[in-house]
Amino acid sequence: MRIARFSIDGNVGYGVVEGEGPEGLVLDIIKGIPYADFELSGTKVPLSKVRLLPPVLPNKIVAFGRNYREHAAELGNEVPDVPFAFLKPSTSLVGTGDAIAYPSFSEELHHEAELAVVIGRMCREVPRERVKDVIFGYTCANDVTARDVQRREKQWARAKGFDSACPLGPWVETELDPSDVTIQCTVNGQQRQLGRTSEMVHSIEDLIVNISEAMTLLPGDVILTGTPAGVGPLNVGDEVAVTIEGIGTLTNKVIKRG
Repeated sequence: MRIARFSIDGNVGYGVVEGEGPEGLVLDIIKGIPYADFELSGTKVPLSKVRLLPPVLPNKIVAFGRNYREHAAELGNEVPDVPFAFLKPSTSLVGTGDAIAYPSFSEELHHEAELAVVIGRMCREVPRERVKDVIFGYTCANDVTARDVQRREKQWARAKGFDSACPLGPWVETELDPSDVTIQCTVNGQQRQLGRTSEMVHSIEDLIVNISEAMTLLPGDVILTGTPAGVGPLNVGDEVAVTIEGIGTLTNKVIKRG
């Protein structure tokens, strides 16, 4: 099931995306919120008539770095023995079709295509065998990074936490098997990244067990699972697209920060 968050005529809601193809997609509007049992209203709106928003409103975005060996190597880093986590603020979130604003304090912006896990219930200290029970679904993410700032500063709050540094979307797929799906990133139609989730050093179970030992996860929280090799520069005017098999495509254009 594909769950989208949308805006139409100033109203914000959730809906189930039905149909196939650009012209055949419609939203069946949900009564209430999608994390609990919900009913479909039966009111259907063509997807082309709404604005898709970030599919969730997370309390926090937990990202894991260096979780693909070839990506760690391309930046000259060692693969960590245990998952390596950092936080991105909720204010970094934008949806598909929204702009990535090139930060004024950077001269080297990079894309990082990632599978994002959306948490569906409040949880902490999750045992490995219960991880699937706390997952709501999966979506596409771009962990946009000011690479020069990341190298220069000892922590990554500015490099990875600036406004628009976390595009997410287009919707949440609740029925995906994430163990071995393709992750692809293109810039202006040219392929930059191509990997598979089976190449992760630490599995989704590893990541959620690790972070839930330290903090409570809430419905809508987002876990970014790392990026495959091929990260590279973004420039003003570029269109970057992250496509994950079984989910869809997240597309954003880079603009000059005004």
